[in-house]
Amino acid sequence: MEPASRNFLDRLLATPGVSGFEQQVQQVVRDYVQEFADETTTDMHGNLFVAVNPRAETRVMLAGHADQIGLIVSWIDDNGFLFFQTVGGWDPQQLVGQKVIVWSAQGPVNGVIARKPIHLQDESERKQVANIKALWIDIGCRTKDEADSLVRIGDSATLRMEHHELQNSLLAGPALDNRSGVWVVIEGLRRAKQLGATCGVWAVSTVQEEIGLRGAQTAAYTIAPQIGIAVDVTHATDCPEMDRKQLGHIRVGDGPVVVHGPNTNPEVVSRLMGLSKTKSIPVQAAALGKAASNDGNVLQISRGGVAAGIVAVPNRYMHSGVETVSLHDLDYAATLLAEFCCTVQSPEEFIPRLAGLAAG
Repeated sequence: MEPASRNFLDRLLATPGVSGFEQQVQQVVRDYVQEFADETTTDMHGNLFVAVNPRAETRVMLAGHADQIGLIVSWIDDNGFLFFQTVGGWDPQQLVGQKVIVWSAQGPVNGVIARKPIHLQDESERKQVANIKALWIDIGCRTKDEADSLVRIGDSATLRMEHHELQNSLLAGPALDNRSGVWVVIEGLRRAKQLGATCGVWAVSTVQEEIGLRGAQTAAYTIAPQIGIAVDVTHATDCPEMDRKQLGHIRVGDGPVVVHGPNTNPEVVSRLMGLSKTKSIPVQAAALGKAASNDGNVLQISRGGVAAGIVAVPNRYMHSGVETVSLHDLDYAATLLAEFCCTVQSPEEFIPRLAGLAAG
């Protein structure tokens, strides 16, 4: 990974962006792409569009969502404790005892998530899964007025945006779902331009995926791509307690995952798998028998239909504060997208045919 590209990743991972509050992340992307983008725009929804060859008739959309799961302050009690709702799919067990930051208009406010200590819980309480309603954020205030001077209802909060490198070039921390995808689509676009792609390539840092794939839906409608690839994380199964019979054997560090199934176009899948061989890019295959729970879902059915693909980054411990991915997988995924874009000549190549199905 080039130093500038790694710096871009580090900045993405240090920047908060709960669903609906993605503006700071989008500014990080905007700053990075200004040297190579032919066109950069933002829509009313908050999606950031980065394009090369934007006037080309054949349009490829690469989608990676900028938002992360988080919290939103819903009430401040008389003693200055903050109660909250979750934004996106949290396991409440992941929140107990976490260090958080409330991103207020006054600036970042440090806090901790707490609940009644185990010493004071009765036997039935000890057996219960943590309940969001019984958790609170302590920012150290003594009164509601003091807390009100720092935080307001509707402010977002995240776990502390801290990341650590593990062995074998693994990176662990929050928001890798899906700053990983944002990095891959932007880097894929940059590399596609370097390689001389002639089709229109639109890398979109989409918003609000975690609450219903909302940004990708509006972005795809705007661009009207004929071909599109969504990049997100997927469950790695190389750790304990994973069902490989259903999810496959997906290993962190063995390359990005190309998804096979009804949410993907067979010609797109065939081309991605072929490029992995001809360009010596390691990839893994995964099966998905239903519509995906990522931007590929809405991308495929936008307007009159899109030839969709899904490229995924293996991720251990998804929706936690210790999500874990491989830097090598990110790098290979960006290269795969770039090579793919350089092969695209016309939309007609991706109309499903028997030959394509056999090759896939």
